[in-house]
Amino acid sequence: MFDTGNTGFMLVATSLVMLMTPGLAFFYGGLVGRKNVLAIMIQSFVSMGVTTVLWYICGYSLCFSGGEGAVIGDLNNAFMRNMDITAAYSGSSSIPLLVFFAYQMMFAQITPALCTGAFTNRVTFKAYLIFLVGWLLFVYFPLAHMVWGGGLLAKHGVLDFAGGIVVHATAGFAALASVFFVGKRKVADPAAHSIPLVALGTGLLWFGWYGFNAGSELKVDAVTALAFVNTDVAASFAAITWLILAWIIEKKPKFVGLLTGSIAGLATITPAAGYVTTKSAVLIGITASVVCYIAVNIKNKLQWDDALDVWGVHGVGGVLGVICLGLLGNKFVNAGGADGLVHGGVNFFLKQTVAVLGTAVYAFVFTYVMLFLINIITPVRTSPEEEQAGLDESMHGETAYLQS
Repeated sequence: MFDTGNTGFMLVATSLVMLMTPGLAFFYGGLVGRKNVLAIMIQSFVSMGVTTVLWYICGYSLCFSGGEGAVIGDLNNAFMRNMDITAAYSGSSSIPLLVFFAYQMMFAQITPALCTGAFTNRVTFKAYLIFLVGWLLFVYFPLAHMVWGGGLLAKHGVLDFAGGIVVHATAGFAALASVFFVGKRKVADPAAHSIPLVALGTGLLWFGWYGFNAGSELKVDAVTALAFVNTDVAASFAAITWLILAWIIEKKPKFVGLLTGSIAGLATITPAAGYVTTKSAVLIGITASVVCYIAVNIKNKLQWDDALDVWGVHGVGGVLGVICLGLLGNKFVNAGGADGLVHGGVNFFLKQTVAVLGTAVYAFVFTYVMLFLINIITPVRTSPEEEQAGLDESMHGETAYLQS
């Protein structure tokens, strides 16, 4: 019989993760110029719709049906066939299968949307839609299966509590590939047009992240509480660390820096949230801020036009978080986890490192090749005239603000 407390908690967690995608839209929307707000926000919102359709057709099945020890699942549950809507989820019998179906769907919605901040103002909407479908089918679904669906990486003992490999490493390095493929913006975008929108988006993301991380335990117990606390602690320490770094180096305590630091901390703690102590979460938060801050500055010096620092925050943060789990994992706090290198887990550390680096390389290479193929079908890059006019008006026929 279902546990009503666990089921109620997981429905709330599912709703929180759903809220993260609109939160991402506000976060990205505030960071771009006034003429491109709607163009980037629609990329997040359309992911909610397209991903849900694809999840129903085949996504859930490819991630969580069959394929034990394999790269991808089967189509046994395509169109929700052979799924008893009254059944419990086999991995956590206290919640309905449908709750797990919905919860994982929300993860799939936000992951490709994360990539959009890297190529803002430069990619046509038609090309993005093709990218969205192809990337889910060939990057997200296989990685979700391999890590969470009993596939290849799970078989070899790789752990990822809530998405360092599956979400952040894949999206971050796919974003970098897209930056290299589409090239630099031809029209310089003004600085963030609305920092209050960025703050709103950050607040929604931070709030939703409790469902993202704590909900990944799939029930309410001590590990759920640990993941919740570790999420907030890592984000807070990372935010303050970034603020201090910017204050020292850039001579001003910048609000956007504080907000960016919190996201770096959240991304980095994600794979380890339920597997490490809170003291380790403090260390992860501080390290995340320092490493991601350096990555963003390296990107700037190399003049990679990753417009909203997706690679530096999510890509680098995701990889760092998985490696930190390999270092600091502690079975004392979660018997279902593993001991990291500092507790004698040499093999576990090596598995985590190889898995996340391999994932990053695959996401980068596949994304670049896919964009090349999409460009044969339809232009990926917007025209200079469209960039000059702004994509809101030229591509969508709408504007976010009345023109003065």
